[in-house]
Amino acid sequence: ESGGLTNSVELIDTHQIKQIFLESDANPDKVFSAVQSCRKILSKKSHRQIDEVINMGLLPHLVHFLTLDGSPELQFESCWAITNIASGNPLQTKAVVEGGAVPHLMRLLSSTNAHVAEQAIWALGNVAGDSAMYRDFVIESGIIPLLVDMTASTTASITLHRHVAWTLSNLCRNKDPPTSIESLTKMIPSIRLLLSSEDHSVLSSACWAINFITDSERFQLVIQSGVVTTLIKFLERQEISVVSPALRSIQNIITVPEHIQHVIDHGILSHFSKLLCHQKPSIQKEATCALSLITAGTPNQIQAVIDANLLPYLVTILARGELECQREATWAVMNLTAGGTPQQIKRLYSLNCLAPLVRMLE
Repeated sequence: ESGGLTNSVELIDTHQIKQIFLESDANPDKVFSAVQSCRKILSKKSHRQIDEVINMGLLPHLVHFLTLDGSPELQFESCWAITNIASGNPLQTKAVVEGGAVPHLMRLLSSTNAHVAEQAIWALGNVAGDSAMYRDFVIESGIIPLLVDMTASTTASITLHRHVAWTLSNLCRNKDPPTSIESLTKMIPSIRLLLSSEDHSVLSSACWAINFITDSERFQLVIQSGVVTTLIKFLERQEISVVSPALRSIQNIITVPEHIQHVIDHGILSHFSKLLCHQKPSIQKEATCALSLITAGTPNQIQAVIDANLLPYLVTILARGELECQREATWAVMNLTAGGTPQQIKRLYSLNCLAPLVRMLE
């Protein structure tokens, strides 16, 4: 749900709202208050209340109000209400699509009212995030060029860029099937530009977009875009919302052995000592998993891990980490013993890794 500048009104129920919507000569202020009440009911984020609005037949009226360019405040409230409906379950999002809202929302991306345009982006992002089918429907409706232009705009607000970044991430989401290479090729330059933002919400969404792309095994697009260095740099940030998707993206990339050296060459190993001691167990787990992929590499890559003095951190997690982290550390040790040289295995053994390994068997 999005925020907005709205006046407080007395909340009325859906029956009263429908009555007002059906009045052909209803006062515009009365209609606006009714739409605002509808939006506030939907803002409770309850599937039951979304169903109530849909079953009462209010959605077609909300879609109609999107067409009233002379009433931007009414468009904004209607768009916000539709955003909340589209954030519901798949059947509720389906009602928005089948109710014909998407073409009107697309048109509102070009609204001269910034609040209306921002809210339309959010609504379309909710639709796109529901499924691969609706993601492709939104893409086919022509959203990518508009988002690209908004990203490149030097006058765009941070709020607009937050909405654009979040919607772009949803356009990269879902793997069955994944977003087409053609669409991703158009979006990646904008995602890369958003990764230069100073706003952590924008950075988080842009990193999640890269994560979704790599999760769909479109690794080469990401590597060729040159964002790997940026993702590695983000591992030093404080915000978990940025570190987590950046780390997951790198982890996805190095599931392909040929890419391990690429991330090593870009300095990934210098960040692991901090990540392996991170206060958040989820970050520790992801970092340990990523390290296990590197220790599954060549003896030279294993040596790079040793030279970065990461084995003591690995053994510490194996001995005293949380269970999920210990499991990942076990994989890292196993991979090293399977592909490392005798000297490398001896180095691991010298760190007293045997006792915690035995405890893991128990």
